[in-house]
Amino acid sequence: MIANEFIPKPYKHLLESGVVAYSAPSNIALVKYWGKKAHQIPANPSISFTLNNCKTSTMLTFERKTSKGFSFEVFLDGELQEDFKPKIEQFFSRIEAYLPFLASYHFRIETSNTFPHSSGIASSASGMSALALCLMQIEQQLNPDISKEFFNKKASFLARLGSGSACRSVEGDLIVWGTHTNIKGSSDLVGIKYPYAVHPNFKNYCDTILLVDKGEKQVSSTVGHNLMHNHSFAKQRFAQAHSNMDALISVLKSGDLTAFISIVEREALTLHAMMMSSDPYFILMKPNTLEIINKIWAFRAKTGLHICFTLDAGANVHVLFPDNEADEIQKFIETELAVYCQNGHFIEDKLGQGAQQIKI
Repeated sequence: MIANEFIPKPYKHLLESGVVAYSAPSNIALVKYWGKKAHQIPANPSISFTLNNCKTSTMLTFERKTSKGFSFEVFLDGELQEDFKPKIEQFFSRIEAYLPFLASYHFRIETSNTFPHSSGIASSASGMSALALCLMQIEQQLNPDISKEFFNKKASFLARLGSGSACRSVEGDLIVWGTHTNIKGSSDLVGIKYPYAVHPNFKNYCDTILLVDKGEKQVSSTVGHNLMHNHSFAKQRFAQAHSNMDALISVLKSGDLTAFISIVEREALTLHAMMMSSDPYFILMKPNTLEIINKIWAFRAKTGLHICFTLDAGANVHVLFPDNEADEIQKFIETELAVYCQNGHFIEDKLGQGAQQIKI
């Protein structure tokens, strides 16, 4: 796969105006992507669960203009967001070669999340994915011959150039991003649906997200990724990720929940270990994050249930468990873990099947 395949032929005509809309879910990585090269290329492969309830909905209104350059406004929950403009400007600059119509329109971008923004639930992933899908919807109107497969592939390619993990939010329910020797079709350019057998144990997984801290993250993911360039343990970390991807292939096929838990929790702790040992260093976990982890370990040892945790680059805890153990585990969350959440808030989520077009 090469990027040039996403450069379109000249459009026969341009639309005068229109409105498109998409919702795109967040995702939670099982094997983490941390560290990137130029052009949003991941330093190691990753694999993620696509979520269902944690999502961004975006409506894109566009109108022809004659002035040069990019022109857009961004609204979050109805409020103008000037702070978002530099990132969107950068995104448009990166993708203009693949969507030449961008400079021909003024865009009104209206977006909303079902979860707190910038608190470790990958809002940039769902947000950039939703925006990329809206832009692809415009391109499909300009070129109706685009297939669904190509539509999703290019949307993932574009989303990656806005936020790396966004390429994993177009489809579901298990998505691989990053070239890995033993996963056919894997690519640094796009996320792909996991191509191999998956045991029923992993088909209806639940993810309850404990909102330990709803505030802005201490360090942005972009800064965190950049700190891997000269990290003392970067080489070993990237090798570990490849090794864990290999291990997960057999685990997903066999349904070995114990081995799954070991891989997922080690990945989460390694991600934070990389941040704690970078220069400068950061601790993104809060005291209540650690309290929750210890409670989960104690509950798992006591009950034998297959509950585990993972973390993104923040303090919030994703509690993962199979659907057939949900009743007892959800009671445990409500009675013993919710107290460690900010205002007792948590989000019940599960595996989803990817983005959806919103009818206007």
